[in-house]
Amino acid sequence: MFPRWPGAFAEDSVTAAFAVTLAGVCVLLLLARLVVPQLPLAGHSVRLSWVDAVLLLCGVVGLAFHCAAMFYRPLFDGIGPLGPLVDMVNEMNVASIILFIVPALLVLIGLRRHYRVSLAVLTLSLLVVGVTMYAGTPLNVHLGTIFVAVVALVSHVALFAIPPWQRATQA
Repeated sequence: MFPRWPGAFAEDSVTAAFAVTLAGVCVLLLLARLVVPQLPLAGHSVRLSWVDAVLLLCGVVGLAFHCAAMFYRPLFDGIGPLGPLVDMVNEMNVASIILFIVPALLVLIGLRRHYRVSLAVLTLSLLVVGVTMYAGTPLNVHLGTIFVAVVALVSHVALFAIPPWQRATQA
């Protein structure tokens, strides 16, 4: 139904350099949250409710599963109950789209009370990931959009999210 990248879902389609670079940037952003006393940004940060935190976590896990099912399919070999879901993700049909949209919406719903500009950037970046995934764009373009979306999400959490177990900072 939807176009596929030639060889895009082969085991080696996502290079180790891409994955390591993305993970490194995310770790640096999260470490900045721990080291920089001005973070989260006062006046723009919002304390997550427990429900928001669960929605955000479920959305992130769902998006990570979607990416892993596409680019690291062998990780799921031998995990029988996940096999049909991995197949649905890789069929690039309506089920695959739903398996992307639902977790993306969970992330956005979990962050709905947050800083609007950052939330708009995150929404746009997730939308572009979806479009590049299903519209037949080159794989490197899609990987670039994934990189931007993940950095936008991690940056948003580092800059604006206060966990439910912490008190909101006063501006």
